[in-house]
Amino acid sequence: MIPIIGRLYRKNNVVTSIYGRALINQSVINIIKAHRFVRQIEAEELNVHDTYPILETLDRLNLGQAHIDVGKLASQYAEVRNEQSVEEFLREAVAPVVDCFEDEKKAAQERETKDIVLYGFGRIGRYLARILVEKAGGGNNLRLRAIVVRKGGAPNDLEKRASLLRRDSVHGSFRGTITVDEENEAIIANGNYIQVIYSDGPDKVDYTRYGIDNAIVIDNTGIWRDDKELGLHLESKGVSRVMLTAPGKGNVKNIVPGINNHLIEKDDKILSAASCTTNAITPVLKAVNDRFGILDGHMETVHAYTNDQNLIDNYHKGERRGRSAPLNMVLTETGAAKAVAKALPELEGKLTGNAIRVPTPNVSMAILNLNLEKAANRDELNEFLREVALHSDLQKQIDYVSSPEVVSSDFVGSRHAGVVDGQATIANGHRAVLYVWYDNEAGYSAQVIRVVSEMAGMSFPIFPERGTAADH
Repeated sequence: MIPIIGRLYRKNNVVTSIYGRALINQSVINIIKAHRFVRQIEAEELNVHDTYPILETLDRLNLGQAHIDVGKLASQYAEVRNEQSVEEFLREAVAPVVDCFEDEKKAAQERETKDIVLYGFGRIGRYLARILVEKAGGGNNLRLRAIVVRKGGAPNDLEKRASLLRRDSVHGSFRGTITVDEENEAIIANGNYIQVIYSDGPDKVDYTRYGIDNAIVIDNTGIWRDDKELGLHLESKGVSRVMLTAPGKGNVKNIVPGINNHLIEKDDKILSAASCTTNAITPVLKAVNDRFGILDGHMETVHAYTNDQNLIDNYHKGERRGRSAPLNMVLTETGAAKAVAKALPELEGKLTGNAIRVPTPNVSMAILNLNLEKAANRDELNEFLREVALHSDLQKQIDYVSSPEVVSSDFVGSRHAGVVDGQATIANGHRAVLYVWYDNEAGYSAQVIRVVSEMAGMSFPIFPERGTAADH
């Protein structure tokens, strides 16, 4: 399977997965684990003897670029195997990208590559770098060209930056090789040449000096939040658009993929990907609201501590946040409940919210306490959310798990915006409580990349094709 997965990726820019678990650059054991994971969603685990014929046939179909979930296709084919051959089934299932001829492939490959600049290189910036480098192997049209940081002062500043990308206490070692070009101030990650630019202001960089033009700048500093402040990036030569990895203020559109990405327009210069918590809860809230209706509710996020908090007690301008993050649960505010209304106007004024920062470094949980218009029991609500996670247009945003043993560390690296914990669901008539896990670094970074891809006009078709959440 591994050579086929790699060939589809390199030759056709086809990204393969099993129930949302990526297969590219995975080891044998990780591919087997992806198959076994399916038992937490379906009645039983998936067998490699079912997925291999799917991959083998896809390899022969002369495909155009796409995201293809071979696990879901294998499950669908199991229902019709007595009526169709594998090839007949796949020619129908992925019809829009079958028999892409050389001129079409060449046109896709020659599509303008979009230069990406990471402004800031903190927790989100480094995870974004990992995703962009990971996806570059298939000719992905988003190309990480530079990171912009302030000079740290250490004589080995560049090596320190590279080391933070190479080793991570939460997400583990970088998959591949990283070298440093001290003379030219660059990091080479898996062959990708990434310029390191030192600057103390968003409007003070001439990116064209480095061969970078028409770039999308992803500002992950969180310092500048409104259109006027973020507009400073557009004053730097070589920048065409700006993406903020924090809730935008003023007139900045807050985009949650799968929810309101249809609001992205060609002439939008500045967008925000909202917050990690907003991305985690909004898809679930939309699905539930479309099916059962939400009268009102309260959202509580039990959130991993962040770099904004203090390691030990010290002064902090925010209330309570000055107390030691690894030693305390810290009750604080969150704007996520109100921010939901920017993506889902129908829920405006219906939700309240608070946050509890807890002594874990990553992975958070949102608890949604909802009053529903239509009554539902636990099994009905869980089955609905499981179907939405598997087969709806929110399948990239919502994941579902039903295991009595999972804990927060099991979700490190999850690239879904949120994961519904079916074992914890409470439903009694018109009252429901949902528990949604989310990797506030990896899941959110994946959402950011989805917005940036759409900004750049580089979103690929997804198969099997999906219905809407309301259909389920």
